[in-house]
Amino acid sequence: MLSTPKRALLFPILLGLSGAPLIAQAETLFNFVRPLDTVQVSTQDANLPSLTAESTPEGEILRRLTFNPAERPSVRLTPQGSSWDWSNSEAMSLRLQSAQDWAITLNVTIESSDGKVLTTQVALPAGPAQTLLVPLAATSPNARGMRAAPPQPWSRDGQRWLLAAGVSGELDRSKVTAVTLSLSQPKAAQSILLGRFGTAEDDQQDAFYEGLMDAYGQFSRGDWPEKVKSDEQLKTAAEKEQKQLADWIAKLPQQDTYGGLLGGESFDASGFFRTEKRNGRWYLVSPEGHPFFSLGVNAVTLGQSQTYVEGRESMFKALPKEGEALAAYLGQGDNRDETGANQGRAFNHGRWFDFYGANLERTYGAKDMQRWVGQSIDRLKAWGFNTLGNWSEPDFSVSKRMPYTLPLSIQGDFAVIKTGLDWWGGMPDPFDPRFAMAAERTIAITARDHRDDPWLLGYFADNELAWGGHSDDPKVRYALAYGTLRLTTDVPAKRAFLKLLRDKYRNQQGLSKAWGIDLQAWELMEDPGFEPPLPNPEHPAIEEDFKRFQRYFADAYFKTIADSLKWHSPNHLMLGGRFAATVPEALESCAQYCDVISFNRYSPEPQQGLDMDLLRQLDKPVLISEFHFGSRDRGPFWGGVAEVYKEEERGPAYANFVKKAAQEPLIVGAHWFQYLDQPATGRLLDGENGHLGLVAITDRPWQGFVGAVRKANLELAGVIASPAEKAKNAEPEHKR
Repeated sequence: MLSTPKRALLFPILLGLSGAPLIAQAETLFNFVRPLDTVQVSTQDANLPSLTAESTPEGEILRRLTFNPAERPSVRLTPQGSSWDWSNSEAMSLRLQSAQDWAITLNVTIESSDGKVLTTQVALPAGPAQTLLVPLAATSPNARGMRAAPPQPWSRDGQRWLLAAGVSGELDRSKVTAVTLSLSQPKAAQSILLGRFGTAEDDQQDAFYEGLMDAYGQFSRGDWPEKVKSDEQLKTAAEKEQKQLADWIAKLPQQDTYGGLLGGESFDASGFFRTEKRNGRWYLVSPEGHPFFSLGVNAVTLGQSQTYVEGRESMFKALPKEGEALAAYLGQGDNRDETGANQGRAFNHGRWFDFYGANLERTYGAKDMQRWVGQSIDRLKAWGFNTLGNWSEPDFSVSKRMPYTLPLSIQGDFAVIKTGLDWWGGMPDPFDPRFAMAAERTIAITARDHRDDPWLLGYFADNELAWGGHSDDPKVRYALAYGTLRLTTDVPAKRAFLKLLRDKYRNQQGLSKAWGIDLQAWELMEDPGFEPPLPNPEHPAIEEDFKRFQRYFADAYFKTIADSLKWHSPNHLMLGGRFAATVPEALESCAQYCDVISFNRYSPEPQQGLDMDLLRQLDKPVLISEFHFGSRDRGPFWGGVAEVYKEEERGPAYANFVKKAAQEPLIVGAHWFQYLDQPATGRLLDGENGHLGLVAITDRPWQGFVGAVRKANLELAGVIASPAEKAKNAEPEHKR
């Protein structure tokens, strides 16, 4: 209808004639269907294609708005006066519906005259109309103790509601000046249908989160084929599973004692796991001398299934009372810390409940750790796995049934460096003598009972440290260098950096010339908050010095751990640092001091996001130490870091990932994160609540998924163990 990119339209207001029920004590400010008074509506790269409204399939009368392909097409509502006074309101409301057969991500912005802004994104689903409610204050699922909110829309009292669960910013409610709806870069025209726009006295957030969980820790409002509805169902399913596991285990390919593949390549047996490169491909080699592609599962543990209940008991329909049998699965915890993972999270301490533990008792009787360990290994073997990944129960190491890995989580009072990427905390300062002492203590204790254990694959050094990342922003690429130079000289890393510069440039004149700055005195670099210049082509020394320091830092870190590990556990592999965000200097150092470089990769294929050219130059084996694919249709509310649309897509995504991993000559294994689904109301550590598991919170495997996983895992045997006739007598290229 509009012939220009932007045009203002005036409509009158009419109260209560859109055909949709009003929220109790709501105020209607505008009606797109039959306007009567005047409100200004302006569009940018969008239009109202018809002067009249249209009837939806449900018989509701709404007005069509079309967003055209553009950077950010929008519609903006503003009052005819200076502002709206929403002081007595808790939410903005809007009746709306997607006009497509697919969901649309709609951006909503609310502004006040003082420049404050509230923003949110909502997924407007296909289907009947609903009433959107946007709280007039910042909120998030984290404020309720969890990473992601329950699914939308929400039906209550016969009505459909779409609640904005995540709202950022601030607003002066007494002086609201505009509300804008927009899309981000639609590739084709997208339409929505609109009705009443106004305010509501209740944002309905409390009601939305009430009664979310049933007695088994499942989402009470949802339903899916595997949902448990009785204790008898749990017991029957467990009996059926045992027969399937026995059948699947009997059909596994030939393996040696440790899971090495028989019938293919043959290597020297060293009695421990090691690496070897042959004919352009890296291998893990089992203690008996056979190729071993490490297919692992992280967090096979009873220790990550608890969720805080204190202060939010209304979320749970049935919690045990003191004295009842399942009250044994209540406990106390405290996860308050200042990491990025916990920022803005409430309900992070107090009383918790372990739904998984309670469901195990419902199914099998009183807690029996030996039974659980045995069944877990049976499952993993039957599904084609051969390795217990990071954070798994210590009891597995004494079972002598499956190779395992161990984490080196180095804790202490040593200095740390903030890089701005500190999701799990600051970088440990390896120049601080207290770090070396903490590393020595951690490694000695961890390795004490495992020094001569052939079932131990190796050790991981810490997890997802904040090294920096590949980015066009130098403050991300050189986050470690920038973060260090901002500190005071009582931090050992700062002194180490300044010494590198002093040894190279001698004085402030030499540094000033190389960096293109006017440094009046060397002591000015010692001040806290010193801000070095950005790298630039005119002064290449800046970038050279940053790279040199970051490599120096990484060498100090990895060498400290490697030297200690060689002393305390000389026969086992050092499996790298489980990189998430990283920089080339850290990779180069890891390649020098570790036996394997490990990455936590959440992408459709393992190579995506990795610097494969650099890794091929470094020529060290690579282990994918974390990956997963989650969805939101089986109870938990978060789809994980790598999300697929529905449960049925997880199996194909897994199969593609491990196939691509096995085809890559550098990659020697891939570890799934994680064994269990996370609690739907958030795990203790940081509130993550994803459907990521092989097994549900009820201890029922996701049968379709584990079937697809098993098939994919067993197919890899042919890729890894297929004998290469020309290589049978070939000498190894590299050996550890």
